[in-house]
Amino acid sequence: MTLTQLKYVLAIAKAGTINAAAKQLFISQPTLSSAVKELEAELGISLFNRTSKGVEPTADGEEFLSYARQVVMQTDLIEERYLGTAPTKQRFCVSCQHYSFAVEAFVNLIKEHGGSKYDFRIRETQTYEIIEDVSKLRSEVGVLYLNSFNERVIRKTLQDQGLVFSPLFKCKPSVFVGKDNPLAKRPSVTLNDLAPYPRLSYEQGEHNAFYFSEELLATLDRDKDIMVRDRATIFNLIIGLNGYTISTGLINEELNGPNIVAVPLAVDDYMEVGYVTHDEKSLSLFGELYIDALKRCCQAVTWV
Repeated sequence: MTLTQLKYVLAIAKAGTINAAAKQLFISQPTLSSAVKELEAELGISLFNRTSKGVEPTADGEEFLSYARQVVMQTDLIEERYLGTAPTKQRFCVSCQHYSFAVEAFVNLIKEHGGSKYDFRIRETQTYEIIEDVSKLRSEVGVLYLNSFNERVIRKTLQDQGLVFSPLFKCKPSVFVGKDNPLAKRPSVTLNDLAPYPRLSYEQGEHNAFYFSEELLATLDRDKDIMVRDRATIFNLIIGLNGYTISTGLINEELNGPNIVAVPLAVDDYMEVGYVTHDEKSLSLFGELYIDALKRCCQAVTWV
């Protein structure tokens, strides 16, 4: 296995076809195909499934590619540092539930450490996809929460996927409402107070079991329910329909504006928010820096 072969398979994964990758690498398609076959024979696995539209990584290929990216990235950094080559693109990816503070930490990471070239990615996505992303090494870090209802199932799922949960903070839940909502100036609200308003929740796709819900009390029946896919939509509906959603209460006004406010929710429950990492893979420098940025963004939280 050579560094060139690693770069070849990464180029194929990015291009989607062997022909397109060969053109980008300025080599012939047979040469590239032969290099991949030799690598697959050496590893004893298939890296790509060939389809009519091109190629896509196999499950083994996804895992191998994640390690290959790390090797190539570290090699580029060594060459940049000691051989004076041009700066390379820094790469990092995080998957998270729809938390403002996770985006704030991502912004701070780029501002402080992005450098002149970078390829950073943040995926605000469904709970199970976060777990799957980190398990398959598509993301280095995942951000999600546990509570008394979902903890057993989530921890079992993480364990089965070879992942570790590390707590950031444990807090009482709050609701996000619009600043003009009649509840916005209350010191706290009850479930009865919220009953007339639309409840907004994040849709979880095929893994839509209550245990994977981003919101507490997902099993509680409400007259008005709206499911959405992204945070911008949920904020628009909070303002436009006087809706609410249950979350940590952490929100960055500089990034999200002054129109959404957090009000403590008077329920006997908690949210333990933390980050998920792979048990068998060390974090890169940017993984460690992102976690540090997360911790700084969460300093205002009062633990319970």
